[in-house]
This record gives sequence, structure tokens and C-alpha cells, in this order.
Amino acid sequence: TEEFAHLEMIATMVYKLTKDATVEELRACGLGPHYVAHDSALFYENASGVPFTAAYIQAKGDPIADLYEDIAAEEKARATYQWLIDMTDDVDLQDSLKFLREREIIHSLRFREAVEILKDDRGQKKVF
Repeated sequence: TEEFAHLEMIATMVYKLTKDATVEELRACGLGPHYVAHDSALFYENASGVPFTAAYIQAKGDPIADLYEDIAAEEKARATYQWLIDMTDDVDLQDSLKFLREREIIHSLRFREAVEILKDDRGQKKVF
């Protein structure tokens, strides 16, 4: 649920940054193909224009493997937020991105803690 909230925050930032842009401005900043396909509508795609798909969500069925996958996703998101922060001089945008970056760090730490709990539990002899 929180990750969908992050997506909503990013979509709101993009909307606010582009809502009053002219077609010429969108074209000049590389968003011409997006405008042609979607007008000014928000459309969830990566920086290369590849649409979001549930195939990005990985699940193996093993809790430890799945948590490592989650940790990797959180770290990739953290890095992306940092690169976005580095690309803008808009202080308000930087503040929002810094908030999201910090959430990814916390998520990664919690997932790492969960991995250690599961590893400890896996090593326990269980008698029923």
C-alpha cells in the first residue's frame, strides 16, 4: 500500500511539473512521444517509455528469496530518487524526493531485519 502511495506522489509531482507545459515545451524536454501517445495524461512507464507491468513484481515463494528481491527493489528506488534529486534545483521537489528516498532506506532496513529473523528461525530445531 505504501509503495502505491509513493507512485501516487511521483505521479502528482510529474503532473504538477507538466500540467501547464505547451506542446513545444514537452517536445523540447523529450516528452514529445509521450504527448503523442497519451496527451497530458499520466501513464506509468519507465524513463525509456516501457509501460509498467505486474511482471516487474517478483515472487519466488521462498520468504528469504522474496525479501532479498524486495531489498533490491528498495535500493534501486533509493538510487533513482537520489539521481532525480541530483537532476533538479527545485527545493520543494528535492524535499519530496528526499522524503521518498528515506522511506526506501527504512523499508530496506526492515526487510533486512526480517531476513535475519527468518534465518535464525530456519536454524531452530522444531519439535511438534
